[in-house]
This record gives sequence, structure tokens and C-alpha cells, in this order.
Amino acid sequence: MAVSEDNLRFILGLKLKNLRQAGGLSLKQLAGSSGMSISYLSEIEKGKKYPKPEKLLGLARALDVSYDDLVSVRVDEQLDAVTKTLRSPFFTEFPFEVFGLQAQDLFSLFSEDPSRAGALVRTLLEIGQIYDMRVEHFLFAALRSYQLMHDNYFVEIEDAAAGFRSQVGPEALREDPAGALTRTLERVYGYQLDWVGLAAQPELRDLRSVLADESDPTLFVNSNLLPAQQAFVLGRELAYHVMALGERAKTSSWLHVTSFEQVLNNFRASYFAGAVLIDRDEVTEAIKLFLRKKRWSGPDFLRLMNDFSATPEMFLYRLGQLLPALLGFQNMFFMRLNHDQRSGETRLSKVFNKTAVPLPAGFWQDEHYCARWAGRRLVEGLAKGEKGTHVRAQRSRFLGSRDEFFVISMARPLRLSSASYSCVSLGFKIDDNFREAVAFAEDPALPIEVVNVTCERCPMSAADCADRLAEGSVHAAKTRLLRREAAIDRLIRETNAGAHAE
Repeated sequence: MAVSEDNLRFILGLKLKNLRQAGGLSLKQLAGSSGMSISYLSEIEKGKKYPKPEKLLGLARALDVSYDDLVSVRVDEQLDAVTKTLRSPFFTEFPFEVFGLQAQDLFSLFSEDPSRAGALVRTLLEIGQIYDMRVEHFLFAALRSYQLMHDNYFVEIEDAAAGFRSQVGPEALREDPAGALTRTLERVYGYQLDWVGLAAQPELRDLRSVLADESDPTLFVNSNLLPAQQAFVLGRELAYHVMALGERAKTSSWLHVTSFEQVLNNFRASYFAGAVLIDRDEVTEAIKLFLRKKRWSGPDFLRLMNDFSATPEMFLYRLGQLLPALLGFQNMFFMRLNHDQRSGETRLSKVFNKTAVPLPAGFWQDEHYCARWAGRRLVEGLAKGEKGTHVRAQRSRFLGSRDEFFVISMARPLRLSSASYSCVSLGFKIDDNFREAVAFAEDPALPIEVVNVTCERCPMSAADCADRLAEGSVHAAKTRLLRREAAIDRLIRETNAGAHAE
């Protein structure tokens, strides 16, 4: 693997500091014997400078090593883990700049104690292997952090979407969104749209879209999608042109992730599509009217969603973007579960959490998500043969916490996957601000459920919870460990007390 210029500087800096300390030299002593300034040597050790060959020769002589050994990218075992990380896909692709950092900020910490840093890196790499964590996992985690930093509300994308809506025409988008976006792609950007190619190939039937040949673009769109989903695909495609987004994926579902820029642009394009199809001002006014109702009404909420020609995921995710920013509902979460009727498996496919409460995590795929979640209740109904889109609201109280959340869940059969269901949930903490804005926040007709994350982590017994799907094995193991630690503490205290008494 080729070594980048940045990595060459980092490796030289680590080796120089290691050699200097091994020789018992201070920076001042090395400066005197090499003819370089202390500040310049410090810059080299921090990975910020790479000297010219004649200066490197002077350094090699001062350190009593060969020139080749000094400049080689080969390192001893002490530094091996650190330099492997420097050359790893994670380090080269991770978007340090998003968090106001540069790569050298991280490795300036490592240069202080390479041995301990190497142990830390080896530990992290081993954890990654155990959990089968790939570079894309880190990139998607970085994206979620980026969204949290901005409260998942991006004014520049909102403004771009509003400008595009005014050009295309709000009426045209309201009456036939897919048609209006199709015409724009074809007439303005020279696209050809193919509505049959994907559905005709068994391997591609579950893909929503594929882009072929960007110079003379053909966009394959799955004809089995709902009209709202087709419009969303077209809106995402237009985003790359309207907002001049660069690196991108060619498919709607991720096959390969090559960079954070690709992940970030995919997010921006999806945000743009949602903002074009569900106008910020229109949906905010509509939801404000809905929130003034004295009683929660599932049918009324479905009608509100249908007024915007949206799918449940589009609608709830859009509310999750807007309500924290515009109504101050900051403590919120969004979660999507997919249920496969054939295997009985429920899988977490998306989560965005702005709260302090625990939510299901992807590493817990072999555990059973709490059946008291509103979404799990809906999935059970669909699994029994119920049709259409279903909605449920409940007040969820997290076990062991005083926090209570108003949760709206919607579930429906997946369009491109037989015998599978999608369930999306949007939750807001019931605090004073929420109670003031939402007239039905504490509607007595709403069910109140005590919820947890998974059955395996729940302390409630089968007698306390008729919905339990598995034994609380993880909780029991933790409880046994705590009891053992407490017993050891008692033994030590009693022994010490007896010794003092004598």
C-alpha cells in the first residue's frame, strides 16, 4: 500500500522521538548535535514537517543510525500498531475535519507515549474485529455525530429546497410530485428514465434506483415503488445537480462505501428530497393545528400524512428534523425496525437519538427488542394478516428512569420485500415545553407502557411482563457479578475488622 505524504511525516516524527528518547537525548541536546533548532525538531516529531535530505543525514548521524533506517517506513514492534493505523482505511477515510480536527491532532497524543498508544490501537482494532466493524460503520457513526452537532436541521438545504420548489411550482409538486420531478430531470438535465429494468432482474428487484453513465445519464427507477417513494428517488437525484454535490453512490442502497464525502452527500441529497416533497412552512403549520387537538387521533394523523403524499418514514423523519428546530422539542428520537415474517427476526435498520435514554443498538441483533414498544405492537398486528398502514401512539416510560416519551409509530408491509414489514417510531420527551405545545400530550385514552431496550437486559420477571420474549440473561449475569463483588467487599471488611479487634 502506498504511503501518503501525511503518513510519511507522522511515521518520521514517531521514529525520531522514539530514537531520541531511547538515546537519552533531550530536544536541546539533539538540536545541538544536528544543527537544527529546538522548535524545528519539535515540528518534525509532531508530524508537521519533513526535512530535506541533507538535514535528515544530519539527524541520522546525531542519532547514530543509518539514513535508510531513519527514513524507512519500517518501524519496530513498539510503533507497528500506530503506523498500521496510519495506513488503515479507517484513518485515511475518517472525516476528522468534520469535528474541527486534523489527523495530526490525534497522533500528537500518540507520540507522547507510542507504547501505550500502540496498545490502545491494538485494542480498538481487536474490538472492531470482534464486532465485525468495517470502515463504513465508523463513517455512518461520524454522520450521526455530524447530524447531532447541527441538531439535524440544515438551513442551507432547506433554502435550496425552497428555491427549487418555487422554480418547479408548488402546485405541480402537490398534484403530481413524481411527474413534476421527472419532467425536470428529463428536460433540464437530459436524463433518460427507465421504469422496467430493475423489476425485470431478480437480483435487482429490491433496489429503488440505479444510475448509469453520468455523462448521458439513465436513471433506473423501480416501478414497484409507491408513488411517494418514486418521487423521493427523483428528488434525491435532482439534489446532486441543484446543490452541486460531488462524490456519490450509483445505487439507492449501499453496496460499497468509499468515503465520508459519499456518505455525507447521500444524506444531503435525501434531506433535500424530503424538504422538496414536504415543505417546511406548510407541514409546520399543519402539524401545529394537529397538536392543538384535545384528543389524539390516529386516523387524523394518517390523513395529515396523506395530505403531503408521504410514506410513514418520510413523514416521521421530516417531523423529526423540523419540530426540534421550530418548536423546541429537542429531546427526540427516531427509530426504524424491519421485521421478516419468514424468520421472525426484527432488525434495527436506522436510529437517531437526541435523548439520554438508551435505545436499541445494532450490536444487539441476537437479542429481542422490547415488545412493549408501540412499533412492535403494530408489527404483531401486521404479522397476523392486517393490511395497510397502521399508526399507534403511546406514552412510554423507560424502566428505571423518570423520563416519559410521547411516541408515534407507523408500520406497513415493505413494498419491495415480500413478507417483511417496516416500522418507524418518533418519540418526544414529555416536558413542560411539550405539554404546552401539545394539547393531547396526556390524553387519558393513550396507553401507557413501561418499556426497556431488550428482554435480555430487562430486570422484570415473566410474572411482571406478559410480553417477555426471552429471559433476562444479560441482566441476570450483571446482577450475579454485582452480588459477587458485594460479597468480596463484605469478606474483606469483616477480615479487616477482625484483625483490628485482635
